[in-house]
Amino acid sequence: MCAACWSALEPIADPKCTQCSLPFAHESDDLICGACLSKPPDFDHAFTPVLYADKGRSLVLALKYGGLFAAAPAMARMMAGPVRSSNRLAYDALVPVPLHRFRLLSRRFNQSQLLAAALGRELDIPSQTFGLVRTRATPSQGTLNRDKRFKNVRSAFSVSNKKADFFKGKRLLLVDDVLTTGATASACAKTLKKAGAVSVDVVAFARVGQPISG
Repeated sequence: MCAACWSALEPIADPKCTQCSLPFAHESDDLICGACLSKPPDFDHAFTPVLYADKGRSLVLALKYGGLFAAAPAMARMMAGPVRSSNRLAYDALVPVPLHRFRLLSRRFNQSQLLAAALGRELDIPSQTFGLVRTRATPSQGTLNRDKRFKNVRSAFSVSNKKADFFKGKRLLLVDDVLTTGATASACAKTLKKAGAVSVDVVAFARVGQPISG
């Protein structure tokens, strides 16, 4: 990544929510944001290195819709940073957030899978790519408020019958490109924990910096 692009990224630093990584506008005695207090997500902890703004947003869109696969390794290196600096590195597997088969056919790749593969090389953690399945083609989350986002992805994921026993007792790191309200990550984590996972953390390249209400 060139120096101009690197300097245009907006890193997420403290103070931030210790659960969903939402940055706080000012110093706060509360370590958990209001959204996580009112509706705790099913994942345990989130890592997000940059804000979903300006160059961070451009990189996500270039990978997701422009097919800029060369961006994935650079994005994964940045995603690895906050994971390494935590004390939560004992993961058994990375799990990319899956696409529904219809969307996968139209897009021809899953950006979360590309990020998971690159992140796995950075952290030396294997990926479990096909264990988590998106069983329902949900509408885009883009125009929905917080409550509708959680409702939209409810029961949208399941565990493949072939991998039903894999997740039992595992510590998992869910991989996605963007974390907004955490609705999708929470739905995935809930499914994985029902399958026996003992913990599910989330890592995404970018975090929407403003809470979405409703």
